[in-house]
Amino acid sequence: MNLVRELERDLKVANIICMNGRRHLTSSMNEVSRDLVVNTDSKKKQALMDLLLVLAELLHARDMQVSLESLVQENNYCKAFQVLSEYLQVLDSFSELSVIQEMSNGVEFWLGRALQKLDSLLLGVCQEFKEEGYLTVVDAYALLGDVSGLAEKMQSFFMQEVISETHSVLKSIVHEDQDAHLQNSRLTYSDLCLQIPESKFRQCLLKTLAVLFKLICSYHEIMSFQLENEALECPSTNAKLMEDRTPGSSSLEESTRSTSSADISEGTYYGNVESHQPVSEGRNGDGATSSSGSPWYHLRKEAIAFVSQTLLRGRKNLWQLTTSRVLVLLSSSAASTSIHQFLKNYEDLNTFILAGEAFCGVEVVEFRKKLKGVCENYFSAFHQQNISALKMVLEKETWLILPPDMMQIISFAGLVGDGVPFIAASDGNSSKPRVLHTDKSAKKIDRVAKKSGFSSWVRNGNPFLLKLSGSAKEANDCSPLSGATSGEYEGNVHNLHVDIVSSCNGDVNHINGSNSISEEENEDLLADFIDEDSQLPSRISQPNFPRSRSLHFSNDEFTAQTGSSVCLLRSMDKYARLMQKLEIVNVEFFKGICQLFEMFFYYLFEAFGQQNMGSSGKADSLTYRLKRALSRITVDCDQWIKSPSGSLSSTSAHADLTRTAPQSSNFGHAAGVSFGLKERCAGADTLALVSRILHRSRTHLQSLLLKSNTAIVEDFFEHVMDSVPDLTEHIHRTTARVLLHINGYVDRIANAKWELKDLGMEHNGYVDLLLGEFKHYKTRLAHGGIHKEVQDLLLDYGLEIIAETLIEGLSRVKRCTDEGRALMSLDLQVLINGLQHFVSLNVKPKLQIVETFIKAYYLPETEYVHWARAHPEFSKNQIVGLINLVASMKGWKRKARLEALEKIE
Repeated sequence: MNLVRELERDLKVANIICMNGRRHLTSSMNEVSRDLVVNTDSKKKQALMDLLLVLAELLHARDMQVSLESLVQENNYCKAFQVLSEYLQVLDSFSELSVIQEMSNGVEFWLGRALQKLDSLLLGVCQEFKEEGYLTVVDAYALLGDVSGLAEKMQSFFMQEVISETHSVLKSIVHEDQDAHLQNSRLTYSDLCLQIPESKFRQCLLKTLAVLFKLICSYHEIMSFQLENEALECPSTNAKLMEDRTPGSSSLEESTRSTSSADISEGTYYGNVESHQPVSEGRNGDGATSSSGSPWYHLRKEAIAFVSQTLLRGRKNLWQLTTSRVLVLLSSSAASTSIHQFLKNYEDLNTFILAGEAFCGVEVVEFRKKLKGVCENYFSAFHQQNISALKMVLEKETWLILPPDMMQIISFAGLVGDGVPFIAASDGNSSKPRVLHTDKSAKKIDRVAKKSGFSSWVRNGNPFLLKLSGSAKEANDCSPLSGATSGEYEGNVHNLHVDIVSSCNGDVNHINGSNSISEEENEDLLADFIDEDSQLPSRISQPNFPRSRSLHFSNDEFTAQTGSSVCLLRSMDKYARLMQKLEIVNVEFFKGICQLFEMFFYYLFEAFGQQNMGSSGKADSLTYRLKRALSRITVDCDQWIKSPSGSLSSTSAHADLTRTAPQSSNFGHAAGVSFGLKERCAGADTLALVSRILHRSRTHLQSLLLKSNTAIVEDFFEHVMDSVPDLTEHIHRTTARVLLHINGYVDRIANAKWELKDLGMEHNGYVDLLLGEFKHYKTRLAHGGIHKEVQDLLLDYGLEIIAETLIEGLSRVKRCTDEGRALMSLDLQVLINGLQHFVSLNVKPKLQIVETFIKAYYLPETEYVHWARAHPEFSKNQIVGLINLVASMKGWKRKARLEALEKIE
């Protein structure tokens, strides 16, 4: 029973335990059921919360998309590309959503439009530099990581602008008076250059140079721009986003690599993003960098430095393109204009070259060579006109001395370079003119330009726009090197032409009342035609201005001027001035001076140095120097001498000049004689005067040429100028021979009876006739209106001609005895005594040569060869005649005579 009771008790305990367990299980089941419901609700809540976050990000992405559009419209590219980076990260986080794919496609189109608008802003910066716009572009491309692409695009834009702007300038000027149909016609730049009228060429040139100068100024400002050490601001949308950018993980880089827009190439703009530090690192709370130590400052500074270096390397390419456009313009036929217009154009181009050299940092050799070719072509046409004008003046020259009062207004300061200003430019504020010495100013300009660089040109504005506006004061205030003194920079392009332009317009007092010297000299420079009546440049008829004579002429020198000599000297003076002005071709202008003088020299020889001799006459032989000079002139001036218009051949020239010679000549116009005594002496005197002036200008002309070219000066003076005394003597000798009518006396002396047996007391009749001719000769000289010094010189030459005539006649004698030889000595003594009454100088030394020839008759047979070699003053024919006479009369053997003649020959 105990067992039963224990079993019962155990069963009750077990029942209680089971009931408690059942109760606990039920409670646990209920609790688990409740937990399952809570868990299900929690999962639903979490899913909804997660969806809410996605929706919030999508809403934020939509707001950023709208913000991107507004930021681009506001040109806030810096913030736009920062927002774009965050926007791309959001899109990358939900790339599996279809709406995100649509938004990603929209980013590419937005980026293309943004870059296109950014390029438009960049183009505006290239056209006219603005710091704000430039920094905006640099920041944007720096954020994109494509600074190299920015630099290349800048260079490309500048090239395009050079081409388009120069084309637009020509099109607007050439077609400004034409209808819209022609304006819309598509003509190339070369075609437009061919259509430029001459009246508008300078306008085209100035506008072209102005737009090119503007572009290279903008290029230089971008190239030389440096970032200042100051606080920089670039709004950041999410600083944490910029800080979290790690190399190789940029969503912006990854997105833009897949961009297929025409303006973007794969990896071009964003390939370098990973090389930059996070741009927002180190920002303070107000979104600004505090100093140069911030990453944003370094990012911008590195971008600006890279662009500067790239532009620095490519500036020569831009300059070559600009010069090529200018050269095409200069090839236009309208460029061949008047000399003062060409000078202004040349000065504009020279200014452009100086600016280009400052811009490039090196000498622009190629463009200078091309400009030199343009100047040489213009010089050829200009020189041909001056040669033709000189020939016309020479052909109509009457060789009358100009009045002294007319010579008071003549100056050749440009030729001798005695310190008279070539061009005086007023400073606009002072009445004191500033003297410009072109040969020195170029070196000073170059020195100052190298020191200050191109920045001074930029600071002082566009000189070509000032020329277009016609403001002389503004041009004077806009010297390209304002930091230089007036002595260092006198080369202001506008002022270089002020006097020339004013003289062309007749406004001689336009610049300054005290500038009369340079104004009149510039009138001389621009006197491009000669008055046929006065044979002087037309502008010398203006009122006389007080001046000092730059050459310090004596009164005698003033009386030696003729119309042709003044024309020649003024032309050479003009050339000398142009040598200073157009230094690039000053060698050609010096050669032009040489040719002008050579033409004058050759004409004087043709007009006064030749004569028609009778059958028994003897013409003066030419010296070696004179023959060499004439040969050189024939080669150098062959085209001018043989020119059909105004030929300088002796026949036509003499025929023309015979008609224009004055009728008051003392001896009329015999056959072959074109001018009288006074005219011939005037020709010789004016040649000597021109020679003296050129000798005075020798040092100045050498100083204008480069050292490598000074040899041509020496060559000209050695081969041509040194022969002037020979030609002057030849002209005087020819004049004396023409005036002293003794051509027939050679035969008369030779035919006289010299084979005498007894010597009488009477001399031959030809002696009295010679004395009569010489008396008439002296009378002609005394009443010829020439200087006493020239009279004495011609008398001296007359004595030498008589001596030559006697020797020539005596050398032709066929038979002569010792008595006949004694009669020759008697005739000579009577002639000497007679001539001594007509001249003040000692006659006997002049006729000593005749006595020497007469006494040679008595030499031993073996001495004639030695005597002939000791007396070169006798011609070979004269010595041969003497030996034949002596051999005949003294019975020489034929072999001895032939041997003597052979040795002499």
